[in-house]
Amino acid sequence: MPWSDQGGPRNQNNNPWGQPGGPWGQGSGGQPPDLEEMLRRSQEGLKQILPGGFGGRGLAILVLVAVLAWLLSGLYTVGPNEIGLNLIFGKYMGKTQAGLNYNLPGPIGSVIKLAVTDRNITDVGFREEGGIIVDGRRRGQPSTPRGPEAPEESLMLTGDENIADVKFRVIWQIDPAKPEDYAFNVANPPLTVKAVAESAMREIVGQSQIQKILTADRKLIEPASQQLMQKVLDDYHAGVLVLQVLLLSVDPPQQVIAAFRDVTAAQQDLQRLGNEAEAYANRVVPEARGAAARILQEAEAYREQTVAEARGQAARFEKIYEQYRNAPALTRQRLYIETMERVLGGADKVILDDPSKGGASVAPFVPLPAFPAFQGGRK
Repeated sequence: MPWSDQGGPRNQNNNPWGQPGGPWGQGSGGQPPDLEEMLRRSQEGLKQILPGGFGGRGLAILVLVAVLAWLLSGLYTVGPNEIGLNLIFGKYMGKTQAGLNYNLPGPIGSVIKLAVTDRNITDVGFREEGGIIVDGRRRGQPSTPRGPEAPEESLMLTGDENIADVKFRVIWQIDPAKPEDYAFNVANPPLTVKAVAESAMREIVGQSQIQKILTADRKLIEPASQQLMQKVLDDYHAGVLVLQVLLLSVDPPQQVIAAFRDVTAAQQDLQRLGNEAEAYANRVVPEARGAAARILQEAEAYREQTVAEARGQAARFEKIYEQYRNAPALTRQRLYIETMERVLGGADKVILDDPSKGGASVAPFVPLPAFPAFQGGRK
């Protein structure tokens, strides 16, 4: 039996193959020997390595150890932010969660690990420079784009046939429920996400007018483009979740941005003046209404007062008339005295005797109180 054959010379260099120059021997011209010769030389080498002799049982143990080592090499760990995909001969067999897992080792089996909880950033319209790098990915979300611009991506046609320069950012991650779609259905998922993002944004911008894009509709574009992106990626079975779309800047093209800014400033002035006019109207109109209500109330009070006085005078006249019918002469005298009292009550008076009745004659009279020197009091 060839395995028990111990014959054959050994070289001085203690070469386990029995011949200098390698396992094929010397003088063979580089041609492999027959299978029996190769097995014999292999047996001699293994016997030299394994003391105590070597037989069929030892070979079985060696093969078993090699097989166990090969099987144990199929153990692998999955990180807390990862999901493992098991492959057998390149065919997807299932996914594994975080922790220690097993799959047949290569070349039969293989494992793909995907970081499903990490957030990825895709910029459209510019190339970001700097920023914080975490786990091989740039992190941080500046409010304005920085770095070289990419006008072939950012210039978009609006619905009213104008051009808008739109720069935006897409934040996405691998779908934890369908990581196999991300691994097998799309050749280059990041590039696919960028292409879908640009296409979706162009469709949304193409349905809007440039003035609304620059002002009121900016907050409406973000959710609309995110929904459209997610729908397209789901149709592709890309295994991608779009978390957020951020519009970093929406401007007219660089060549006409100054004119657009002037128009925007004029519109803002118009709105400001309108607000000021409305505020002035809100202040003046209530004041005018209050003044009108006050005048109406004063007129109503005056009317009530006048009517009441008129009624009082009419009642007084009726009372006097009743007295006049009873005593006409006395009533006339009383009315004369009351009238003179009202007329002369506030005037300076000088009383003289009647000359026709034996009184003194009237001397010249100078009204001293009428002079300025006597004003403010008599002297």
